[in-house]
Amino acid sequence: MGIINLTPDSFFEKSRIEVSKEKVISQAKQMLEEGADFLDLGGYSSRPGAEEISIQQEIDRVIPAVQWIKEEFPKTLISVDTFRSKVAFAAIKEGADLINDISAGSLDPEILTVVAKSELPFLAMHMKGNPKNMQELAVYGNLLPEILYYFAEKVEIFRKIGIKDVIIDPGFGFAKTLEQNYELLRLLNSFRVFGLPLLVGISRKSMIYKSLGVSAQEALNGTTALNMFALLNGANILRVHDVKEAKETIKLYEQLYP
Repeated sequence: MGIINLTPDSFFEKSRIEVSKEKVISQAKQMLEEGADFLDLGGYSSRPGAEEISIQQEIDRVIPAVQWIKEEFPKTLISVDTFRSKVAFAAIKEGADLINDISAGSLDPEILTVVAKSELPFLAMHMKGNPKNMQELAVYGNLLPEILYYFAEKVEIFRKIGIKDVIIDPGFGFAKTLEQNYELLRLLNSFRVFGLPLLVGISRKSMIYKSLGVSAQEALNGTTALNMFALLNGANILRVHDVKEAKETIKLYEQLYP
């Protein structure tokens, strides 16, 4: 899953794309040529401390990009990274194939009804609070059981409301300390208990660059190392800024486990 950030303030500067047809098509083309299976479009920065923007601002960033990519590359699978039901509805209307909600329906429960009616897959991530305050909420009595319980409750809600296809994301970097991120990654196999596809999104995150004493710009090698670990421990989808390197990691993993 290749990340296309249609925001001016996403944490990794090089992933930010100006909302213009030329820039969006160019980035999409490169990622698809490098082997992306999905393109994940986001118009609202979810980095820690991110400022809120209006629903209309988010729609104005995301919807044209969905339209341009679908026109140019009609077979491309587009994921839209939003927790707002109105943005999800508009994206689905334009041909989005997957909704990726960092709050798993907690911030705007109406998004679950929108997704259920669309019959599209739903990517549900674990997070506490919202992007502005989540890092203050990285407190757990027992990390893994609490997150597994969170997903057990959520999946039951999704099923009752009519969402048939669910992907889960442990939410690395969202309401988790550096140590908690590594604990979750070590225990990644535990998420297989749900029998659902598992997405891991650790690309260039602070859990990598802070551990290595480098910047996000210098965190590709660390990302590759941990992506291989994630694949070995049950990840089905890698959400990344660098598609070529992730695809090479997957190819080598498949050589190990054909």
